[in-house]
Amino acid sequence: MTDTSYPEIARNGLWNNNPALVQLLGLCPLLAVTTTFINGLGLGIATTLTLIISNSVVSAIRKLVRPEVRIPVFVLVIASTVTVIEISMNAWFHDLYLILGIFIPLIVTNCSIIGRAEAFASKNRLRAAFTDGLAMGLGFTAVLVTLGALREIVGKGTLFAQAHLMFGEFAANWSLTLVEDYRGFLLAVLPPGAFIGLGLIIAVKNIIDRRRARRPVPAAAGEAATA
Repeated sequence: MTDTSYPEIARNGLWNNNPALVQLLGLCPLLAVTTTFINGLGLGIATTLTLIISNSVVSAIRKLVRPEVRIPVFVLVIASTVTVIEISMNAWFHDLYLILGIFIPLIVTNCSIIGRAEAFASKNRLRAAFTDGLAMGLGFTAVLVTLGALREIVGKGTLFAQAHLMFGEFAANWSLTLVEDYRGFLLAVLPPGAFIGLGLIIAVKNIIDRRRARRPVPAAAGEAATA
């Protein structure tokens, strides 16, 4: 077991080692389905559930799996989890399931999921593995919904369109029209717009990280470090 603390696990998943902004994993579904906020949220929740469940199962069975077969076992766990999530979405969120399409079963091939199972869950206890899956999933979801919101606003002039697909008919009026008589900006909803939007988000993160690195260390902290 590693000595990583839970706050550090959370910071890594949400910011320092974000799977979409730092590891640059799972970009295929991220770029393909984030045409709206709701699409990004739907895929993000599905991916987060997969990370939580697969991490937890891998951690629970880590001492029972021989090293020679660990990767096939991890893939089997992930595939089984995704299958259950896919069937559940088809049953309860059918219209959203149809929109997300092939990218729900393709969660199985998301490198960040098998990566966390191999690099973290197989070496840590259940609680730490659960926290890592949750943090990584929320970090990935945050990028999905941010990129989806940006593309929806720029491309269509709306926000929260088709919220009823996830939250039911009472959310039918949640859609916000930010620009009246907006003709749309096609580039934003096409794949090149996804690449540009993700690049801008990564650039903003890098700027924030650099500014934080330039901040002077408080005197007390500096004295403690030298001591």
